[in-house]
Amino acid sequence: MSPSAGPAEPAGQSAEPGPGPHAADLERIAAALAAAAALVARFTPGEVEAKRKVGGDPVTEADTLIDALLKETLLAEGEGWLSEETEDNPARLAARRVWVVDPLDGTREFVLGLPEWSISVALVIDGEPVAGGIANPATGETFLGARGHGVTLNGRPAAPSARADLDGAEVLASRSEVERGLWRGFEGARYRVRAMGSVAYKLARVAGGLSDATWTLVPKHEWDVAAGVALIAAAGGRTLAGGPEELRFNRERPLLTRLIAAPPQLMAEIGREIEAKAS
Repeated sequence: MSPSAGPAEPAGQSAEPGPGPHAADLERIAAALAAAAALVARFTPGEVEAKRKVGGDPVTEADTLIDALLKETLLAEGEGWLSEETEDNPARLAARRVWVVDPLDGTREFVLGLPEWSISVALVIDGEPVAGGIANPATGETFLGARGHGVTLNGRPAAPSARADLDGAEVLASRSEVERGLWRGFEGARYRVRAMGSVAYKLARVAGGLSDATWTLVPKHEWDVAAGVALIAAAGGRTLAGGPEELRFNRERPLLTRLIAAPPQLMAEIGREIEAKAS
């Protein structure tokens, strides 16, 4: 496994748009998330009709409408686009600036009425997720961050947990992974495993210090995690994937075999824990 590419920025800086790198990008992300949150307010979670995509994942009208709105709001000439709900265009591979988005991460939870879904937007430049925003309209939380700006939660500076070890920590696990029994090996540990939907929202919670760590036990797509990886880096946290190439985004095959996100001081212990317990 390899460390996240590039140095992390110091935690606690303001992610409000202002002087500094990516200020204009943060403004675009914030505006796009606000527009998307207003759009999704037309729907009532738990009372939404879903269809099944190829592979069995649910998709709703909200997914496709938010996707179209984000594309119209964010995409400028010369930029690339990678989204779960847009047919992939290989022209993105030649673009330096690429928007990697998941219009509605956690569609299953959205359909069930669980407040564990989010809207996820990342800007990737030359393969690096440099700015991101994740909004959970169900909880009223918006996380924004960029290299050189730190991370904010609802406009206030936020930072990863200062916990020294995993004793008493809250570790976020994929709800579907828990239901499939993949986390059985971690049961009875000295930390609390909390099942949750949207992986983007889990990563945002770790970046903002609301939870201590999260990791996946199955592959994830770039659109699932790009914004979260940007937030973790901006906040001074760390991410590990299955290899160095997996933290270079906008790849031809946009898939990560696994991902760990946590404050720097917990990474080594988490690595040992996964190696000992993951089946």
